[in-house]
Amino acid sequence: MIGNGKRLAAVAVALAATLAPAAAAYAAPAASASAVASAPVRALDRIAHPLRSTEPGTGTADLRALGTMVGNAKVVGVGEATHGSHEFFALKDRLFRYLVEQKGFTTFTLEVSWSAGLRIDDYLQRGDGGDARKVVHEVMAGSPWDREEFVTLVQWMRDHNRRHPDRPVHFLGDDIGAPSIDGRVFDSVTDYIRQNRPESLPRLTELLTGLRPLDDVFAYLKLPLAERQQKAAKAQQVLELVQRQGSGGGGDFELVLQNARNIAQTYTFLAVNMDDKKSLNDMERYRDQVMAETTAWWQRRTGGRILLSAHNGHAGYVAADPEMYPKTQGSFLRDTLGADYLAIGTTFDKGSFLSKDEPIGGEWKKFTVDPAGPGMNEYTLDQVRYRDYYADLRKAPAAARSWLDSARPTHDVGTQYPNEKTPELAIGKAFDVLVHLHSVREAGKL
Repeated sequence: MIGNGKRLAAVAVALAATLAPAAAAYAAPAASASAVASAPVRALDRIAHPLRSTEPGTGTADLRALGTMVGNAKVVGVGEATHGSHEFFALKDRLFRYLVEQKGFTTFTLEVSWSAGLRIDDYLQRGDGGDARKVVHEVMAGSPWDREEFVTLVQWMRDHNRRHPDRPVHFLGDDIGAPSIDGRVFDSVTDYIRQNRPESLPRLTELLTGLRPLDDVFAYLKLPLAERQQKAAKAQQVLELVQRQGSGGGGDFELVLQNARNIAQTYTFLAVNMDDKKSLNDMERYRDQVMAETTAWWQRRTGGRILLSAHNGHAGYVAADPEMYPKTQGSFLRDTLGADYLAIGTTFDKGSFLSKDEPIGGEWKKFTVDPAGPGMNEYTLDQVRYRDYYADLRKAPAAARSWLDSARPTHDVGTQYPNEKTPELAIGKAFDVLVHLHSVREAGKL
């Protein structure tokens, strides 16, 4: 059972929309794996396609086979084995540009808050708030994505919209509304009711009293559990009030309803009992469910295709820490979309990344891991003939299938490093497609 401090840490990091399975200090099991690995390596050689670069703007010829793997999927989840490596962030930028230009994708979704997504999308559509660097830093401050790589992505998206106003791209934050709910989320709800159902405004105002604003999650989590549960009940009543109004009035009712839903989801998540491990795990499951529901809602609303960016433990079908993450966003999306969801995972053999050595108040620091040792997933994956490559695991020969479906230690770095427990993952059960990189380096600080 984890202590109160670690419980608070886990919830606080999640509320900052940066929680992902924590890494462990990797101690490679003592084993002579080379002979055992030879059969799966030869099998993976047969399905591997070389990846020439992770950098955007380096052509697309080597991505054509990946485009075939994507097929007609409406949502493509692309994971990251660390929350702080340049190559994973750059790769997603490169893939998104390719999918926009060659496959008609229209949205980049990230595990940041709904309100943060609104802020970035305002910039993409209208240039609101200055330049890309300013917007990214204001919205992403303190998160893994307050990085040069995301400035590059956001700037490309803004430039694309200037060049192609007839087919704009969007940015979606699919996570629960933390660390705070943007004022516009509340304003959207109250303005709609005031303009279309003024008789309901007094009741709405009453319900929102004590809920607005939410700008200090750490202070809020110190409130008694019973008080937080009461506020969650009031937030749910806000949602129900808006639902009862229907879409007969003016304005974008579906967007207003989503804003009300975000309020209810946030306060539900904040009602976690930090003294109860089951409550913590239930809330992590709820968080992944919300991210999946928000993404699926947006896809239905727009009819467009989405690249979903998240940690491997959210994008895949299973997480390396199934106790903390009992059901992943990828699993929920597969339930909802079936074959219209595709999960792409990432691995790396060695290199550096940014993470924290403590979850609360810690700074993002550079950490480095040596090449994977025998017994780790990456030890075998790095023996495939290409330095960097991708492979459709759904087409893995039998000689590789049993290896892919067996859990073993793996590089899995979230927002805290190191941790006591070594993560283990069966790659073939987690992902449809795998991108393996020989080495990575830390992401660029703004």
